[in-house]
Amino acid sequence: MSEIAGELARVKGAFAQPTLTLLHQRQAPVVISVFRAAFGRNNRPIPTARLHTQVEEHLAEIRLAGESEVPHGTGKELCQRWMRGQWLVRSLDERDQEVYSLTSHAQQALELVKNLSRDRATLSEHRIATILGTVRRFNSEANPDRGARVTILNAEIARLQAERDRLVDGAEMVSATDDYMAEGFTELLSLISALPADFARVEERFAQIRGEILGAFRAEDRPAGQVIDEYLARADALMTSTQEGRAFEGAFALLRDDALVTRLREDLTALLEHPVSDRILGEADRAELRGTVKLVRDGLDRVLAQRSKVTATLKDYIVSHDAARDRELAQTLREVESELMSWVARTGPRASHDVPLLPPRASVEHLRERFYDPADDVLPERIAVADGSESPGLALADLIAQGGPQLPSLRQRLEAALASTDPASSLGELFETLEPSLRRPVEIFGLLHLAADRGWDVEDDVEAYAALRPDGSRRTFDVPRLPLPDHDPAPARDTDLEKSR
Repeated sequence: MSEIAGELARVKGAFAQPTLTLLHQRQAPVVISVFRAAFGRNNRPIPTARLHTQVEEHLAEIRLAGESEVPHGTGKELCQRWMRGQWLVRSLDERDQEVYSLTSHAQQALELVKNLSRDRATLSEHRIATILGTVRRFNSEANPDRGARVTILNAEIARLQAERDRLVDGAEMVSATDDYMAEGFTELLSLISALPADFARVEERFAQIRGEILGAFRAEDRPAGQVIDEYLARADALMTSTQEGRAFEGAFALLRDDALVTRLREDLTALLEHPVSDRILGEADRAELRGTVKLVRDGLDRVLAQRSKVTATLKDYIVSHDAARDRELAQTLREVESELMSWVARTGPRASHDVPLLPPRASVEHLRERFYDPADDVLPERIAVADGSESPGLALADLIAQGGPQLPSLRQRLEAALASTDPASSLGELFETLEPSLRRPVEIFGLLHLAADRGWDVEDDVEAYAALRPDGSRRTFDVPRLPLPDHDPAPARDTDLEKSR
């Protein structure tokens, strides 16, 4: 291929880009004007319904102004047409609301028009000084010769030191001319205006990676781990090997350094307060310079949000993906396709078959919640019969000690206490006088049972019963106080509790 043919191919490729296709159409001035009026310099996302209305209103005003080359169609139709031209993109914001935003191609076209609309000199002292300073700084940072770098740094230090000494000694300050300031502001605005398009390109690249990841997951032609490794490598390459990625990393490093952000704000404020800035800058340009830090922050937030969507896609796939279920669905769809081909082969070209949109609902009167389990019908293990000769022997005294209250003995003690010339004043005092074998905790219930048979009334106060267990341990119980009468004329008969014993 000849040199001119290769150059023609490159130019045709450039003209095929969405940026130049937007600028090359007859209605480009109207479309660019609508984009600038709707989205502003920050490319703020706009809800879909609102943009449709704004587009219709802007085009109506343009028609009233006498413009003939105006796109036809509703706001929704035009936005969809611009989406197909890759000038608009529709996405979801953090509130899951559909919004429009300009693509990097549209922003680049807006920036070209904006730069061409500015008055700027083709050659000036400021531009030459900027070129010389950039080349000098570039050489000082990239020169492989250590001695050359040291020489450049020494010369720069000497120049700065001489300028500092001159100002400290009271020498006359050389003021910047109006042309120098105008050229400087123009170049500064040009650099700042290019930032939204750079951020948009990084954002679109992450969106493209997200779509490719989803496609790779659905294809299932590679392991999920390999897809994730490839994403990590591509994301790292995007930040290090592309111009937009390096710009993003530089902006991110800038915002992490509070000192740099503060110095940037101070320098911009000083430039805006310069005596000649009011004559050079309009209100829109001043607002653009004043909002530089916010512009960078908004661009970073959008890029980070798009990168978070890619990470969320990976997380959702890893957490919720069921490969077995997907294979079953694919197998079912293949079976449906096979049956359909068989039916087509058996029928004529005009045959039809009614297929319901949804399968019929199954009518089940009762759905079993528990099914037969053979383990439920297994008999339990047989209980082994113990040999009576091997059981430990127990004495009668041990059995009595573990049994209920000894009512006959307690009745005798109670009747003897009532017949005594000096009886106890209460049932608790009587309990304290009993022998240890009759002071078990269960004997308290026996005494209360005998008192209830006689109809004795209890008092509101309580008294302590110090019981003695068969093992020798002691336990104190608080029982309502039950006073003993002076005599007991009619002793009660044996109760059912005694007969049961």
